[in-house]
Amino acid sequence: MPTVTPSGPASYTLRMRVAVFSTKPYDERYLGTAAEGTGHELQFFEAHLNRSTAPLADGFDAVCAFVNDDLGAATLLRLAKNAPKLIALRSAGFNNVDLDAAKSLGLTVVRVPAYSPRSVAEHTVALMLALDRKLHRAYARVREGNLSLDGLLGFDLGSRTVGLVGTGKIGVAVAGILKGFGCDLIGYDVFQNQDAIDLGLEYVELKALWERADVISLHAPLTPDTHHLVDSYAIANMKKGVMLINTSRGALIDTSAAIEGLKTGKIAHLGLDVYEEEGDLFFEDLSDTVIQDDQFSRLLTFPNVLITGHQAFFTVEALEAIAHDTIANITAFAEGRESGNEL
Repeated sequence: MPTVTPSGPASYTLRMRVAVFSTKPYDERYLGTAAEGTGHELQFFEAHLNRSTAPLADGFDAVCAFVNDDLGAATLLRLAKNAPKLIALRSAGFNNVDLDAAKSLGLTVVRVPAYSPRSVAEHTVALMLALDRKLHRAYARVREGNLSLDGLLGFDLGSRTVGLVGTGKIGVAVAGILKGFGCDLIGYDVFQNQDAIDLGLEYVELKALWERADVISLHAPLTPDTHHLVDSYAIANMKKGVMLINTSRGALIDTSAAIEGLKTGKIAHLGLDVYEEEGDLFFEDLSDTVIQDDQFSRLLTFPNVLITGHQAFFTVEALEAIAHDTIANITAFAEGRESGNEL
């Protein structure tokens, strides 16, 4: 795999050799550009990081990982045997990292906490509008010469109540966009955000949000408390015909429960940019293979389900911010100081 060793004057204490896993051409481009002038040497690997591939990082000073890399205890133990002391996540989420194991092994873990909330927020609203106005179905029809409007009836988004589960930077960005549509905004979070309140969002209990919202959008981190937050009980309490959107973490939704909700009509629209078993699916071209995940395949059969492959973050602005902050985290570690993004 290619190695990038930037040249030019350096403002670092120690030059870091970094093993970068789960890389695509755009990772090499943006991380390479961000690393110019730092002296850090980046070695790119297409392989996902897990216990089996961890030996690729032998002799490196740091490992750079992405959302579907496995940083469980077994992987971290193997990494710690041969040099790497820093785990630099180029993502905001860290549910794939065993933080207790990392701490016990003396590994520092850093992340990119808020690279481009706007990019995820805009994709979230794009899913809402596409499902509402059935753009995915209309596009396919027109290409086949079918310009009938039967089955494409939508609704005015601005006339509906939207419930946001999680009102951090992304949730607030979604609220700001939807305010422009004229939506009534309600939200749930363990911590209330004054910015959300200033946008007119009303905080309610979670059960009340399930009951009142016409559209529900998830923006919560994945923790033991939020795993399968949307389960059969939650769906049973939702309005019949609800629209459910998830651009946060796949395991916030119990896929089996969502499928049952689609079959009964309780869920009328489902938009997903994440999936709880996406590790072996997303970011790969599987067009010439048979997908072995039966639940994912079942979701694809519903005409009112729209799935994108963890694409919400994928903008020029976001990739530049991710690369910049990732390299800044690595440089801070090399200089023996904190970046502020440690976990």
